[in-house]
Amino acid sequence: MTLARFIRRQLLSLSGVGLMLGALFFAGALTPTLVPRSYLTQGALAGGCFAIGYLAGNLWRWLWHYLELPEPSPRLRSGANALVAAGCLIVVVIYLWRAAEWQNSIRTVMKMPPVETAHPLKVCAVALITFVVLLVLGRLFALVARVLAAHTERVIPRKVANVIGVLVAGLLFWSIANNVLIRVAFNALDSSFREFDALFEPERPQPTDPNRTGGAASLVKWKELGRTGRRFIASGPRAAEISAATGQAAQEPVRVYVGLGGAGTAQARARLALDELKRQHGFDRAVLVVITPTGTGWIDPSAMDTVEYLHHGNVASVAMQYSYLNSPLSLLFQPEYGAEAARALFAEIYGYWTTLPTDKRPKLYLHGLSLGALNSEKSAELFETIGDPIAGALWSGPPFESRIWRSITANRNPGSPAWLPEFRDGRFVRFMNQNGPTVPPDAPWGPMRVVYLQYASDAITFFAYRDAFQAPAWMSAPRGPDVSPELRWYPIVTMLQLALDMAVATNTPMGFGHVYAPEHYVDAWVAVTDVHDWSPDALARLKSHLAARARQPTAGGSDEDPYADRGG
Repeated sequence: MTLARFIRRQLLSLSGVGLMLGALFFAGALTPTLVPRSYLTQGALAGGCFAIGYLAGNLWRWLWHYLELPEPSPRLRSGANALVAAGCLIVVVIYLWRAAEWQNSIRTVMKMPPVETAHPLKVCAVALITFVVLLVLGRLFALVARVLAAHTERVIPRKVANVIGVLVAGLLFWSIANNVLIRVAFNALDSSFREFDALFEPERPQPTDPNRTGGAASLVKWKELGRTGRRFIASGPRAAEISAATGQAAQEPVRVYVGLGGAGTAQARARLALDELKRQHGFDRAVLVVITPTGTGWIDPSAMDTVEYLHHGNVASVAMQYSYLNSPLSLLFQPEYGAEAARALFAEIYGYWTTLPTDKRPKLYLHGLSLGALNSEKSAELFETIGDPIAGALWSGPPFESRIWRSITANRNPGSPAWLPEFRDGRFVRFMNQNGPTVPPDAPWGPMRVVYLQYASDAITFFAYRDAFQAPAWMSAPRGPDVSPELRWYPIVTMLQLALDMAVATNTPMGFGHVYAPEHYVDAWVAVTDVHDWSPDALARLKSHLAARARQPTAGGSDEDPYADRGG
């Protein structure tokens, strides 16, 4: 059989119903969601949606035959198929034509320059490649299922054999993917991230101050901090920088970090962190922040620089690494590591903190971004701290699986939007975005202050599996200020779009998506840590200073490093 005949045979074997439904899924994938797309990501998404639509059409056709429902006449079926195919083709052409307009609707709310074209030909080419690859895998699965069913049919009824064939083929494919492909990829990635974490950056020399973490007198060796730990220690503002920006005297902030090389277990690293914090007299500061980092151990400088400026350096912070992998991979392969590390560190710090006189110890806060927020939520159970509560927490970009965040959002006050909820009287928890909180700043707080900083354009926060069959509440009017007004919900397709948005959520400008801006952290920390000694004008100047500092690569932002985990 020649190649041309083989290709023609494969094309003729395609399902007409599947192609038509696939075309509609393809068109739906071109509509906007939360994050702008390149032609490569748009093509891969559209091709994947086409394949799922094609599969759904095939299943529908198979079910129709299986139920022995009446078939229309060949003439009627031919005419109907032609009309439907023409309609689908028109929809696809229109949606391709509008794709650039839709992408610009996202770019406009994110203050990005518009694009002139969505590169429809490139999108179609990438989509076709994606569909063909998925089609080949699908047909290979069907072939394996048929072979297994044919062998099983010799001893059991045909329909039962078909079911067994599909189940065994599914188990076989899953086993190969999970135990071979995924594990090999995991081991390769883990090794790669570990080697990258060990690299020394010439622009980050070891501290000369023996009192700092990694210095000559430190309990934690500089080489054991890892790349993200060294960045956290080296990139923070010094007392002179803080004083120059605020016009007031400032102290040297205390930053403690323990990398995976510091000790063999989470409990041992937590004890080391406590000992290092005590050595640096961190418990003598006014504010103490226990940080849970993202997957690689990265800590958002926009968050920690901000609180150190606000409190004139009278701040101590402590964190420890629990993985080399970035957050999505860490959550997928090592979901228990982050929670275990967060619990161990909080237990050590809180246990010692409770032994100190209440009038001489610092106010204790929790902080985490993204996966760090999820694990930070798990670090302190309410029943463990109710007798001696901490002062509060600032959690930014909480992932959709964050238990406390999900519960509070679900039980928000009627009429408040899902993307910026109000919860009861706001005495315990408040939500903030680019425009600050919905609760008046002078509204009274309770004994503990919890703030969630989140953007409506952050898919890592607002993704949900039920988006496949139900429009999410955050899409209802009024929408978030950074969400495209052109966004529409489509069954299955919207969930896949948001899943892609999660993967690229850190590719947005600062202040949108999953990239949290220091000027927004200012308002959040002012609320959480009860800052009163700053005038509105002084806070405005601080926001401008921190915004400029954060956009400088040398300030420790992740832009300087293509492998850095921005919290995704």
